[in-house]
Amino acid sequence: MVVVMIRFSVALTVGMVAAVVFVGSATAQDHLPPTPAADKAAMYTTAIENRTADILKLLALEDPARSNRVQDVIVSQYRVLKARDEVLNAAFGKDNSQRAGLYQAISKPLHDRFLAKLSAELTPEQVEKVKDKMTYGKVQFTHEGYCAIVPGLTDQDKAKILELLKAAREEAMDGGSAGEKSAIFQKYKEQINDYLNAHGHDVAQAYKDWNAKQELAAKAKDESAAKPPQTP
Repeated sequence: MVVVMIRFSVALTVGMVAAVVFVGSATAQDHLPPTPAADKAAMYTTAIENRTADILKLLALEDPARSNRVQDVIVSQYRVLKARDEVLNAAFGKDNSQRAGLYQAISKPLHDRFLAKLSAELTPEQVEKVKDKMTYGKVQFTHEGYCAIVPGLTDQDKAKILELLKAAREEAMDGGSAGEKSAIFQKYKEQINDYLNAHGHDVAQAYKDWNAKQELAAKAKDESAAKPPQTP
C-alpha cells in the first residue's frame, strides 16, 4: 500500500511538473521586487536562452538544424527542472524530510531522458562539455585545486577524486540553482577528503600549508611593489 501511494505521488507530481512547463510558469527570485507574471516569464526565458547560447557557442555545431534541436533540448530541461522545484516547493515548502525522496524520484527519469536526447544529437565528448557547462566547470576547477593543494597524490588518488567529482556533476546537473549545485559538490568534496585522509593524506594540514604559502607570496609581492624603483 505504501509503495502504491509513493508511486501515485511521484506520478501526480510529474504530471504537475508537465502542466507547469506547458503553461510556461516562472517565478522571480525572492530578492527581486514584485513584477507582472509576463515579465517574470520573459526574464526567465532570457536567462535560460543566454545560458544555452553559451553552451552552443562552446559546442560550435556546424549543422544549424542539429544546433536548434540541441538548443530545444537544453532549454526544455531548464524549464522542467524549474517546474519541478515550483511544484515541490508548493507541496512541501521547507519540509526536506518529505521533499528529498520525491525530488530524487522525479529527477532521475528527467535526468536520464535529458541525457538520452543529448546523446542522440551529440558525441560523448560533446555531452561531457554540456555537463561541465551546466555545472560551471566545477569538475576541472576542483580537481586542479586538489592536485595543487594536496601534496603527494598518486595516480590512483587523482582518479578517485575525478570519479567522485564526476558523480557530483551528474547530481548537480539536476540542481535548480547555483547554490544547490555548489552544495552538492561540497557533499562530494567531503567524501573526497575522507578518502584522502584514509589513504595517508592530511587534507586539513595541506590546506593550511597552501594558504600559508599564498599569504607569503602575496606579502612578498606587496613588498616588492612598495620598493622605490632603483636608478641605473
